[in-house]
Amino acid sequence: WFGTLLSSGCRVLYFTLFSSLYTSARGEITSLDSGNIDDTLNNAGVALVNFYADWCRFSQMLHPIFEEASNVAREEYPDQTQVVFARVDCDQHSDIAQRYRISKYPTLKLFRNGMMMKREYRGQRSVTAIADFIRQQKVDPIKEMLSLEELGSVDRSKRTIIGFFDQKESENYRTFEKVANILRDDCVFLAAFGEVSKPERFSGDNVIYKPPGESVPDMVYLGTLTNFDLAYAWSQDKCVPLVREITFENGEELTEEGIPFLILFHLKEDAESLEKFQHEVARQLISEKGSINFLHADCDKFRHPLLHIQKTPADCPVIAIDSFRHMYVFPEFNDLTVPGKLRQFVLDLHSGKLHRVFHHGPDPTDSTPGQEDDSEVASSPPESSFQKLAPSETRYTILRDRDEL
Repeated sequence: WFGTLLSSGCRVLYFTLFSSLYTSARGEITSLDSGNIDDTLNNAGVALVNFYADWCRFSQMLHPIFEEASNVAREEYPDQTQVVFARVDCDQHSDIAQRYRISKYPTLKLFRNGMMMKREYRGQRSVTAIADFIRQQKVDPIKEMLSLEELGSVDRSKRTIIGFFDQKESENYRTFEKVANILRDDCVFLAAFGEVSKPERFSGDNVIYKPPGESVPDMVYLGTLTNFDLAYAWSQDKCVPLVREITFENGEELTEEGIPFLILFHLKEDAESLEKFQHEVARQLISEKGSINFLHADCDKFRHPLLHIQKTPADCPVIAIDSFRHMYVFPEFNDLTVPGKLRQFVLDLHSGKLHRVFHHGPDPTDSTPGQEDDSEVASSPPESSFQKLAPSETRYTILRDRDEL
């Protein structure tokens, strides 16, 4: 009996030691709640947060992978303020899930200094892929210029922000660095220091924006460089265009924003049509920015959506709305510059008129005097094509369905 007890005690001791070591290995994942989330994220240079639910099988599959990726990252970045792996049990902390607009499980959100990045992690769910993603986030997004002659070789096809600083160890540069880390996917960031930057520092440290295009003038930041909110707002306005390009790589994240698309389909080399579209969107639709996404797409790459609306690349440029239920075509591209025409097209989506007209024919008020009312003539609008780019139900547990027009 004593031998059995001793043997049992050894097993208990072994189990306790093993559990302790395993818990220590898993301790790299920080469980977040309303009491520690702000402090944890605000003090982390980079944080990857797993929003999960225990009942979700995709969440269960990710847990061991996420934990092992955390261990790999900890070996490479031992400073616990550099990289943080954290998780939120969304069933237990629904307030946090609502705060960060979690619509599927598991969702991996990236944070920098407490600010949630727009682009979440959507890559392969493997230890190698997640660890590589963290390594990419730790690469310095700012390239140092060693001579002002390098300004002549700046790629004018890309949005570029350049900072000229007296010294690298300064509050001004720390603000610039923070902005660059957040907008690294949207702009190229360059910096020059000391004697190299002196000719550009007429009245102190200076930041300029070089827009795409050879003949487009530079823009100078006139705010205080120590004011992060001001510097970030200015930089975001320059780096994130009003009309964005949709690709197969970013289609899922754009679709998940949950607002309809107004899309210009154009041939890649047709810069003139894109410029016209950008100008009219800025002129007519700036007030609609929060209710519709303004996009442009390569006709050749997106042949399938064009076929949905009975068009081919030969018909481009073509403007259409995708509401995630149906697609609606702007009748004539040449009417783009008619004052208010494009705006009315968007307003007709919001009011339900486009949907109503497709199903039941023109509204009686739209009928031409003397003509018969053809409101009983129904047609079926093409189904959404871009809805297929939304997060897949074979990869996520989707929490809610959309209800668009």
